[in-house]
Amino acid sequence: MEAISDFFSMLSGWLWGWPMIILLLGTHIFLTIRLRFPQRWIFTAIKLSVKKDPDGVGDVSQFASLATALAATIGTGNIIGVSTAIALGGPGAVLWCWLTGVFGIATKYAEGLLAIKYRVTTPQGRMLGGPMYALERGLGWRFMAILFALFTAVAALGIGNTVQANAIATLAHDSYHLPPALTGGVVCALVAAVLLGGVKSIARVCGMLVPFMALCYIVGCIVILWLNSDYLLPALRLIVESAFHPQAAGGGFVGGSIIMAARYGIARGLFSNESGLGSAPIVAAAARTRNPVRQALVSSSGTFWDTVVICALTGVVVVSSILAYPDIDYSNGATLTRDAFGKIPLVGTPILTFGLLTFAFSTILGWCYYGERAVEYLSSTRWVVAYRVVYILAVFVGSIIQLSVVWNIADCMNALMAIPNLLSLLFLNGILVHETRKYLWRGRLEKE
Repeated sequence: MEAISDFFSMLSGWLWGWPMIILLLGTHIFLTIRLRFPQRWIFTAIKLSVKKDPDGVGDVSQFASLATALAATIGTGNIIGVSTAIALGGPGAVLWCWLTGVFGIATKYAEGLLAIKYRVTTPQGRMLGGPMYALERGLGWRFMAILFALFTAVAALGIGNTVQANAIATLAHDSYHLPPALTGGVVCALVAAVLLGGVKSIARVCGMLVPFMALCYIVGCIVILWLNSDYLLPALRLIVESAFHPQAAGGGFVGGSIIMAARYGIARGLFSNESGLGSAPIVAAAARTRNPVRQALVSSSGTFWDTVVICALTGVVVVSSILAYPDIDYSNGATLTRDAFGKIPLVGTPILTFGLLTFAFSTILGWCYYGERAVEYLSSTRWVVAYRVVYILAVFVGSIIQLSVVWNIADCMNALMAIPNLLSLLFLNGILVHETRKYLWRGRLEKE
């Protein structure tokens, strides 16, 4: 087992090294320029996300689709991942993480557009789409489409399931001394109750849970920043200055290199918002929308909320707390968030606990949909029910086992998902421009 863990750890380190970061960030920047900065339409995107499209065709509303995607995207990476970036790359990593989210809006827009453009309708009338359909129908790359679906089905069991379940069980044990098996059983039952209802049940629960959990976490972070108000401006100044001048790090921080700050900030930002990973367009394809660009804009708002807002707030909270309480051990990314939030009287620990529990639970729900659609692509509907049962059981297993091997395998699967998805975005950029010109640049968002 140790040899297997070492192998996947090495493979994960190679897959998520500089070549992958350059490919992902390069795609973000290329699409930003090629699509004439779709980020400038973000407020239109937010407005569309809360409006119904009565003339649209699909299985769920645009908001429900976005909520399900956010449920899968907003997870422990928004909290623990940001702290790990700060621990490894210094406070400047927060700015690089934020910039990655800003540019990632363009990639999430492109993914949503292709999801609608190449989606298919099943004999039962359901809408299916995602990178596997763009690869097959847009480029004729059936083999690459199969690989993407296979990697997605495996990744869902790892990063979307067992890892999140383990985070919930660990938090419950550390905070309230609850046995992992008990926590695992309860979470398993709750997940089963939602998943057995299918996509509409998942979308309905996520539509209620995601806005509530995100709003509570955002308000909680604002309260902490108010309590840390004396250190807010110094924290922002330190984040910006140390992103480009590491020697500026102070107040207990040891300045790292610019490369380290950029590497870990970019990597955690990419990992958090999943722009380019290819997961979110799977549920975007089910949205009721009258044209591909409307849903593309709605999808792009997910990266805005995930990274530009939530990850940024977490980063500023952590850095300001370290400045306010110099005894915090900022070198340990695994405990940094807990220590930083724990220093805030009364509200700090409850906010962190609520955020981690709800973020992890919603991620389990969202990734089940991704995994099921990948299995359906590979085998029609024959194995979907079996996969759902395995997925539910994996929640309990993840709560009681050590996950070092699972983490490394999941990281590898995520990287292997991203490669074919990014290729589809780059090779189909002409289609992206054509559709964007047709509906967005010419002001025809209301047209079919």
